Amino acid sequence: MHQGKRRIYCFAIDGKKLHSFAAVSRVRRDKEERLQGYQRPEVLSHIRAIRRYLESDGAMMPNAIVLAFDSRVTFVGHGQTGSVDYAIPGELVIPVDESLPEEQKPAWLVDGQQRSAAIRDADLAEFPVAAVGFIADNVEEQRSQFILVNSTKPLPKGLIHELLPETTGHLPPAYVRRKLPAYLMTRLNIDGDGPFYGLVASPTAPDGYIKDNSLLKMLEHSLFEGALYQYRNPVDGSGDVERMLTHLKGFWGLVKEIFPDAWRKPPRHSRLTHGVGIQAMGFVMDALTDELPAEGVRCIRVRDALESLRPHVAWTEGTWRFGEDDEQKWNSLQNTPNDVRKLTTHLLRVIRTAETRG
Repeated sequence: MHQGKRRIYCFAIDGKKLHSFAAVSRVRRDKEERLQGYQRPEVLSHIRAIRRYLESDGAMMPNAIVLAFDSRVTFVGHGQTGSVDYAIPGELVIPVDESLPEEQKPAWLVDGQQRSAAIRDADLAEFPVAAVGFIADNVEEQRSQFILVNSTKPLPKGLIHELLPETTGHLPPAYVRRKLPAYLMTRLNIDGDGPFYGLVASPTAPDGYIKDNSLLKMLEHSLFEGALYQYRNPVDGSGDVERMLTHLKGFWGLVKEIFPDAWRKPPRHSRLTHGVGIQAMGFVMDALTDELPAEGVRCIRVRDALESLRPHVAWTEGTWRFGEDDEQKWNSLQNTPNDVRKLTTHLLRVIRTAETRG
């Protein structure tokens, strides 16, 4: 079937045979920190529920499994036989070699991972399913189609954020806007020379404790309205990524050095690594370094400004003193616009006062 410039192949198959040629490409990073795969991990409870349903009387699964094929898969048409010109009957030729490892199989599951797993595990001799496939040029296109196919479902945001930087093809405007911030976040998380190394929670860094969405908001604001804007091309959205990273590593490296105890602790024990702290300190970065080149971020003026905050922050204990009649327990601040604004105002006021006195 033709859909615009694409060819979509619609067919039926015994679901028990899917895994003989189709792999589940789970998202991960290799030894060089390169992104591999794009699928979410199997949700075992959901698979068990689907399996119980399949093993019941009258089970039906009308939704199609979606597959991405590589160039080894071919279509042999039988010629136009109907009254429409967008659909042609024929045979889809899929090479099957069950000895191949997962990464060398000719097809990948784009949508239907849990359904196919439930069919595989079900106590059934066979279970025919509808399938829809397309031939993808490369894995980047597969990632793009995976995001688009799943865009109307509650796809984990963390998975989308990790896939975006290495995805090509058409994407919704909201995803396009976040592509560069997502790339910066990924680099901050995998570059061994930076303060965020391994600290950002993601599908490939499950031990990270800084929330990816908080860091993305900070990066997005700085790119469009703050200190990182100077390195960005507002016409096409590209930019000097390496200088952006130098700028970010310089500032947040100082933050880590000046508040080491708060930086080591997860959000429930530290408001610095909490969303409210990441965003507020992001605004501080924009205010202090807006006109500084990347190579000059770690200057005495910025270090002194951050040092001036020491007596006035309650990252891990104590009380925030926002004014004569406004005091709050250290962990009462939440990741809300009002609290981010309140903390930002407090931090910048302390810095301005210290600079005036200095």
